[in-house]
Amino acid sequence: MDRFRVMGVDACRTGWIGVVLTGGAPIACHATEIGDLAATAARDAPLDVIAVDIPIGLADTGRRRADELAREAAGPRWASVFMTPVRTALRAADYATAARESRRICGTGISAQSYALRSKILQVDRWIRRAGTRVVEAHPEVCFAEMAALSGGPLTAGKKSWAGMRQRAALLARQGIDLPADLGEPGALAGADDVLDAAAAAWTARRVARGEARSLPDPPQVFSDGLPCAIWV
Repeated sequence: MDRFRVMGVDACRTGWIGVVLTGGAPIACHATEIGDLAATAARDAPLDVIAVDIPIGLADTGRRRADELAREAAGPRWASVFMTPVRTALRAADYATAARESRRICGTGISAQSYALRSKILQVDRWIRRAGTRVVEAHPEVCFAEMAALSGGPLTAGKKSWAGMRQRAALLARQGIDLPADLGEPGALAGADDVLDAAAAAWTARRVARGEARSLPDPPQVFSDGLPCAIWV
């Protein structure tokens, strides 16, 4: 039995979904705020590592090297890795202002998808400084690409397709993460792809706890916010 207790976290429509690995069957938990999710997961015992599928460490200008390297690592699924907006753009109250701010600072705009994550990104940015647990950034499609490579094949279908979900569940099972059919209320509050993504992040959290993971980049970048910026796999 693994001696580490870790959690992978993914944002979902109703808040946050977490998958906790303890050495036994995976446990799912859900909350509208990430701090509440972490507190729920640590109620029985402290967590060693939390891996979150949300940007940690926001650039002041230009692209984060973590996003560029994650796109390379994702292979055919590279488009699933969004370029993280600079901090000033994320502070803008609406998308049009954020896009203008990004063009002013970086010379390029930002995608609507990346700006749509604004509230979740800023929520994590506030929480991580008082988390009391090691928190790292993970990207599920990069995790699944790594698992597929370890199994000798590429990650082919999209994550929302039936084939893609089946492939990702099988990859997790090969890594010893066999998700139960019944995850209780958390399983009803999050999409199937969100649960799989949280489980993939938990896989990375376990690798970080074991000292098996690598960071993209190595060493992490550090911007003016002082947070180490890297995507772990």
